[in-house]
Amino acid sequence: MVPAAADKRYGTRRCTCGVDIHAHIVPATFPSYLKGPRPTGWPSTEAAQPCHRHVVIDGRNYRTVSDRCWDVPKRLSDMEHMGLSLQAISAMPELMSYWMDAAPADELLRYINDQIAIMVDDSAGRLVGLGAVPLQDMDLALAELRRLMGNPGFAGVQLGSNVNGKPIGAPEFDPFFEAAEELGAAVFVHAVRPAGQDRLVGPTQLQQVLAYPGEVGLAAASVICSNLMLRWPRLRIAFSHGGGTLGLLLPRLEEGRRVFPALQDSIAMSPTEQARRLFYDALVYDEPTLRHLTSLFGETQIMVGTDYPFNFHERNPVERIEAAFADEATRRWLLHDNAATFLGRNARPAT
Repeated sequence: MVPAAADKRYGTRRCTCGVDIHAHIVPATFPSYLKGPRPTGWPSTEAAQPCHRHVVIDGRNYRTVSDRCWDVPKRLSDMEHMGLSLQAISAMPELMSYWMDAAPADELLRYINDQIAIMVDDSAGRLVGLGAVPLQDMDLALAELRRLMGNPGFAGVQLGSNVNGKPIGAPEFDPFFEAAEELGAAVFVHAVRPAGQDRLVGPTQLQQVLAYPGEVGLAAASVICSNLMLRWPRLRIAFSHGGGTLGLLLPRLEEGRRVFPALQDSIAMSPTEQARRLFYDALVYDEPTLRHLTSLFGETQIMVGTDYPFNFHERNPVERIEAAFADEATRRWLLHDNAATFLGRNARPAT
């Protein structure tokens, strides 16, 4: 294996001890839909040189991705360079397909989850799965959740921040969270089709850069305002991109709860106390911001997240945490101990 220092994309890591809970996959190919006309949103891939593929959705190139999205040996090599001992893998968010009719979405997600399972099996214990479920149909979502949690290669699921515009804190999703708590499934929430895209001025990449944090913050706030963690206190739920804007929203929520009787009646516990029961990744690209989030949410609630293997990802997650914190105990919490708690029985001991 090439020494870490030889890979110019990554820094010289000092340990291979990080557990990454935010990384994605795209299958190299997708099956054809054989039960009639291709459903709206059904993906395909086209070869691109030298080792990339275009992900084509509804006749347009949604994104061009590299073979690191499906090539396990290359992924494991990069994990060494990044200082990672374990990585939780989930589908590219656009593949969650909430906007598709439920039956074909279920078929597509089962295929994607089976591809994740193959990658986990080929990883010699270095990868663990976070599957996808068709949350637009509760019965199908619950059935796929139970199937996934019967496979020891999966620790839980990735959910979108909203389901066709409905925030995940909406009461109609309670049966899913009840089942996730019962089954011990970790739930990782990622921004998908964010609100406010029409307010962005510039290239489409600003969706990832600017719209995702606001969307994640609103999703986390919906969980707090609906008292989700009070109803399902053993649920393990994490939010991508450091919880997005939630850290800025919390003081306003606290003051609003003091000022408005309606908020006192509807939010049963301090928003900050509720926020400290959630998990967050450390994907904020800035040491002062990371220290602020750790002081706000608690050192036991922040975990490594990279968004690998897309271009806009954290290339040196271990160095980022080591630069932010001198205390060895805090580093251990953020690098692997918190992820072991979040992922549960599927987390391997970090080396």
